[in-house]
Amino acid sequence: MPPICNVDSNNNLVADIKADVAKLADAPDLGSGAARHVGSTPIIRTIKVDKFRGSRNFQAYQLICLIAIQIFIMSTVARENIGLLTDKLTIKVSKEDYLPSFEKKLKEYSKTANIPGFRKGMVPSGMIKKMYGASIFNDEVLKSVERKLYTYLNDEKPEIFGQPLPLENDLTKIDINSPADYDFGFEIGLKPDFALADLSKETLTSYVVEATDAMIDEEVSRMQIKGGKMTHPEKIDNEENVLNLLFTEVDKNGDTVEGAKIKENSVILKYFTKELKKDLKGKAVGDIITIKLDKSFEKERLELIAQDLGYEKNDSAIANAYFKLEIVKIGLIEKRELDEIFFNEVYPGKNISNEAEFRAAIKEDIEKYWQSQTRNQIHDQIYHILLDKTPMEFPENFLKKWLRTSGEKPKTADEVEAEFPTFSNQLKWTLISDRIIKDNKLEVSEEELRNYMKEEVMRYFGQMNIGEDLSWLDSYIDRMMKDEKQIDSTYRRLITEKLFSFVEKGVKTKEKKITAEEFTQLMHNHKH
Repeated sequence: MPPICNVDSNNNLVADIKADVAKLADAPDLGSGAARHVGSTPIIRTIKVDKFRGSRNFQAYQLICLIAIQIFIMSTVARENIGLLTDKLTIKVSKEDYLPSFEKKLKEYSKTANIPGFRKGMVPSGMIKKMYGASIFNDEVLKSVERKLYTYLNDEKPEIFGQPLPLENDLTKIDINSPADYDFGFEIGLKPDFALADLSKETLTSYVVEATDAMIDEEVSRMQIKGGKMTHPEKIDNEENVLNLLFTEVDKNGDTVEGAKIKENSVILKYFTKELKKDLKGKAVGDIITIKLDKSFEKERLELIAQDLGYEKNDSAIANAYFKLEIVKIGLIEKRELDEIFFNEVYPGKNISNEAEFRAAIKEDIEKYWQSQTRNQIHDQIYHILLDKTPMEFPENFLKKWLRTSGEKPKTADEVEAEFPTFSNQLKWTLISDRIIKDNKLEVSEEELRNYMKEEVMRYFGQMNIGEDLSWLDSYIDRMMKDEKQIDSTYRRLITEKLFSFVEKGVKTKEKKITAEEFTQLMHNHKH
């Protein structure tokens, strides 16, 4: 352990008190200088220790030094409670704290200032004081305040939210012509102590979605279409026809309106209403029909088509919109044959030789997908139990003040009130998750980060033929590991997964069979 105090040539015990402000990078700037190095100048206090000179008992020196530091801190920073989880820090600075650095700074300015009529380094200190003294004086006072504030926070380590907020301090009292002792007030918001909700008392629902024949049929058809070949029949004759249509906005008489919306879109025939599908069958390229937009598609499909045409969501104009549709192209995907070549294109390496094995592989994939979805739903139940059943108080007034002033531009009181419920829930979850991670020593190793990134890269390139030579992959991951944002997002994803996996082991579950449609509706109706 390096020495924290020494005996100087004048028989004084010297304590070097220096705040670790690198860990407080977001601290508010209390000074006005352009170049700020908070905490870079040690705060020095000395104690006579003649009787210790020459002694080898360095621990005695350290003990005296620590006592001196604590006495110094307690005498210059006063702390009092002013509300729920809210304390006031009063920082006291004396003339001895800032005058030496002020005089030193004046001398530095006189050596470097370029003033017409004077050689560089020969400007009288009186002139420097007259021209720049007030600014330098204010800056040195505020630097002293800042040093003491962050020395206190670093040594006492109160559990606080964000950074201290300055209270209304009268800066006009700082007077270069009348140096004095000053007090400055700051407000700190304290993190609450809390007990986590007892998950062992809870029984969660584990939903089970089975892959039905209809689901397998749909997936087989989707894969056949995906791997199929596009053909171009002369006329519309199939529900699966892909129609390239030129939409032109018209009035109900079919005349093009001024400033008409005009756009070419691809639409599958089956997405139109039953009546319109009947009208379109038998039509060929070049044929034109006029439609009323809201009568041509079911509600969900109508919203997508309307937005693609340039309408805002829920735009009332959609109800009275007419369009002329010109058939530009007719397509039909010829589905792939269900043969061994196709099976092994979809599942390379599995050596699937018949349709039954192919359907079994698809069923396994479908059920894996729904298992991951139902597991996410269990995690969502855990999240809500922890959030809703962990009682926690906050320094609400402090946090609202912080919300109002911490952004690039101040928020209004109404904006703060609107944002606070979501903000406080996020803050609560951060404290809960941090507690679980810390108490259970959950960690993400560098190897885990690299492996996850490799999986993501391979998943991204999975659809491409990248060959067997993967020697480039390690250097690619090395570059990703230098990207702080990439590392942070990957870490958060992995530590969150570890958190829920850990908590999940300690909860009881009961299975409940449910259809895919019911599960999807359950998720659709769920609100955070």
